[in-house]
Amino acid sequence: MAYDIERYLNVRSAVGPSFSVDGDLTFRMDTTGTQQVWRLDEPGGWPDQLTFETEPVTFAAHSPTRDELVFGMDVGGNERTQLFRLAGDGSDQLELTQHPDAIHYWGGWSHDGDRFAFAANRRDESVFDVYVQGRDETGDDAECVYESDGWLAPAGWSPDDSTLVLHEGHSNVDHDLYVLDLDTGECTRLTPDCDGGVRFGSVAWAPNGDLLVCTDVDSDTLYLARMDAVTGDLETLEDGGDWNVEAVAANHEHGLVAYVRNVDGFSEVTLADVSPDGLDPYPRPDLPTGVLGGLSFGPDGDRVAFSLSAATDNSNVHVVDVETGERTKWTRASTAGIPQDTFVKPEIVHYESFDDLEIPALFTVPESGDAPFPVIVDFHGGPESQRRPFFHSLRQYFVDNGYAVFEPNVRGSTGYGRRFSELDDVEKRMDSVADGAAGVDWLTARDDVDPDGIVAYGGSYGGFMVLASMTEYPDRWAAGVDIVGIANFITFLENTGDWRRSAREAEYGSLADDREFLADISPINNIEKIRAPLLVLHGANDPRVPVGEAEQIAEEAAKHVPVEKLIFEDEGHGFSKLENRIEAYSTVVEFLDEHLS
Repeated sequence: MAYDIERYLNVRSAVGPSFSVDGDLTFRMDTTGTQQVWRLDEPGGWPDQLTFETEPVTFAAHSPTRDELVFGMDVGGNERTQLFRLAGDGSDQLELTQHPDAIHYWGGWSHDGDRFAFAANRRDESVFDVYVQGRDETGDDAECVYESDGWLAPAGWSPDDSTLVLHEGHSNVDHDLYVLDLDTGECTRLTPDCDGGVRFGSVAWAPNGDLLVCTDVDSDTLYLARMDAVTGDLETLEDGGDWNVEAVAANHEHGLVAYVRNVDGFSEVTLADVSPDGLDPYPRPDLPTGVLGGLSFGPDGDRVAFSLSAATDNSNVHVVDVETGERTKWTRASTAGIPQDTFVKPEIVHYESFDDLEIPALFTVPESGDAPFPVIVDFHGGPESQRRPFFHSLRQYFVDNGYAVFEPNVRGSTGYGRRFSELDDVEKRMDSVADGAAGVDWLTARDDVDPDGIVAYGGSYGGFMVLASMTEYPDRWAAGVDIVGIANFITFLENTGDWRRSAREAEYGSLADDREFLADISPINNIEKIRAPLLVLHGANDPRVPVGEAEQIAEEAAKHVPVEKLIFEDEGHGFSKLENRIEAYSTVVEFLDEHLS
């Protein structure tokens, strides 16, 4: 039986677990149509809903000492996140920040639960200062403990609550770490000087006051290291080899660490005791192959929770016993009545691009129906991101309705080392577009693919990939779907959020030095080459890729080809509300049905 798009969009997900002080679990789930906070006191039980907002909750973090939590929420996708304190039973809510024109990045609870840290661009929209605030304080009561000149965020309190580690991002591959002494205000840089910068993908405090970091200092991939919080000296604890160690979490009181390797897109988690001598691993948990996120240790240090999403299994919260590795599934997020055994697992494939570079991709083919199949070529955003084998309801809808789905990780993607991620920087931008075209060549050489039914599809940077693919390789596409995509690098960089511009220029090129090149590669300036019908979707409040990108590409493309445009007034960089998602993706389905019939 084939299900309509609305049914697939009602498949739920449970993510972002956080243990309460008494061992219950809170998490975010979208049962009501947006992500809200829910609570469970036992695995498989009936959860209690704690928040009842119309806007999605973006994170929730329990206090380490009281039955209360802090959660974050913006308005209409504008990303100006405000912080709220919520009683553990949902009975009492307090708006903590009360600065609706500023963005607030959560920086964690102090270990005594009396204070929390955050970064905000209250003073200057282009920079983020560091603040500490008492749990009962609101609005302007927060103390600015460090004024920044860049994109700075607290990444955790030291075990004795005297120090914050601060993470500064200059670009997606160039980071710095600092330690801020809260008594003296002294801020010390720990990061070594390296040509091209270094990455710090994840940071946690070790029990003895050192730092545990995922970094690529002197390496192509991220590895787990111990960093001296005074000198910045590094000691390797776990070499990721060909793959990144992408996340680390620690429990100070019990001397525990959990870290995650990204192995060709799949997550591999290790739990270990950490001591001055190194790591002493526990038996590795028996996990389904999938993608793991949101590590949270239980209050007694004997359990760790995380969300897990697999290609044929929607995201749920699981808990692992540290000593035995035994795993328990706590949540039962609905599959909307769609039998799980109908979900199809993608194959990891590789193909050669124009310069013999091997490009990895996920390829999912219908298990029934008549070949050859039309294909959705789905470009991910970022570009420093990776399409991984997590559950994707749209993938399953398309496959169930006779489309194959091809998801390439073109050069510039993360997960395959620093060199691979930098192969599309600035003047090499269009090489990633050529990777997409090589993927189409690989597809059309197959007997089970309809060469006249290839669709370019993508969001954010993936939207740029759609538009650039349609202008650079116009004869390869039957249709294009651009979601919150970049049409003009000049107007994009001029109008994106002030806090993001310098980081984006490091990837794409600067307005001052590369303006002519950026104009040359912008799809808007090559729009007459498009031959296929185009659908453009965007959120009016998008602070990352402003809605003007959609307006200009739709207006100009309509002079040459059939164009549909749909703008959502209460969304930002993507579609978070169920009713909007249903309207957006129903429009996609109708558009493809019309133009690929």
